[in-house]
Amino acid sequence: MNKLSGHHHISMLTKNGKRNNDFYTKILGLRRVKKTVNQDSPSMYHLFYGDLTGAAGTELTFFEMPVAGRTVRGTNAITRIGLLVPSYDSLQYWKSRFQQLEVEHSEITTYAGKDALFFEDHEGLRMVLLNNYDHETPAHWQPWDGSDIPAEHRILGMGTVEITVRYLLRTVSLLKELFNYTVVAESEKEVVLQSISGEVFGEIVVQELEGPSEKPGRGSIHHLALRVGTVEELQQWDVKIKEQGFDSTGIVDRYYFQSLYFRDRNGILFEMATDGPGFTVDSAIEDLGKELDLPPFLEEKRAEIEAILEPLD
Repeated sequence: MNKLSGHHHISMLTKNGKRNNDFYTKILGLRRVKKTVNQDSPSMYHLFYGDLTGAAGTELTFFEMPVAGRTVRGTNAITRIGLLVPSYDSLQYWKSRFQQLEVEHSEITTYAGKDALFFEDHEGLRMVLLNNYDHETPAHWQPWDGSDIPAEHRILGMGTVEITVRYLLRTVSLLKELFNYTVVAESEKEVVLQSISGEVFGEIVVQELEGPSEKPGRGSIHHLALRVGTVEELQQWDVKIKEQGFDSTGIVDRYYFQSLYFRDRNGILFEMATDGPGFTVDSAIEDLGKELDLPPFLEEKRAEIEAILEPLD
């Protein structure tokens, strides 16, 4: 229980589900693995993108909020998502692809000690492709063959996640002392930590920045979910989090996984989520993401929900 297994997923806000779907499936070549709704507000889509099955550590998820305004960037926010690609050649491939498709991007540079290509989606969500140096990825990540991205350049899964805070030590101490992350690099204004030493799929960069807090909107990051193996482990973490004086939601059944949520002392929202049962609990692998899937407690409202949602395809 003392070690987390890396990132589980990361969740963002989008103003338009159709445009979001087009960017992440047609430009980034990810698989839409689940088309469902926000369980707390089922009038909005909740879209999941990832690998073949949407395995933990590969999932990018979006809540559609048509009324979302623009993000006003600031501190006390999750500010960038790292996505792993196999090699330096992959970064060159993506730089060329971004130029052709008019995606905002940088030159190839470095970030957190790795070759990197910064880019933004159509709503200004900040991301960075990172060279994985052909390093082994988690055994449960499975490539999806349904995109036009060459196999040797496909996005593998999540890498370094950046968190920007007003008080550096508050978030660093949480990760070190509560979750047993290891510090792998450190300067006055930045600390790099890993849940599993040497593995980028659980890496977090915490940066210090004074000023006003970010005002969330389209293209902002809502929360980061950390990977927990079982419900029993999640229950133990819930006790530990509360013992440290944090307010936890307690365990919430999300049907595809079990979760709990809490905020650190900089106001950063963390989720902890179990591996299972996963997205195949109500879909065959070949059918993932094609139809609107609803948890059982929302099935009786299916007609009402479908009438509200704009078709994505």
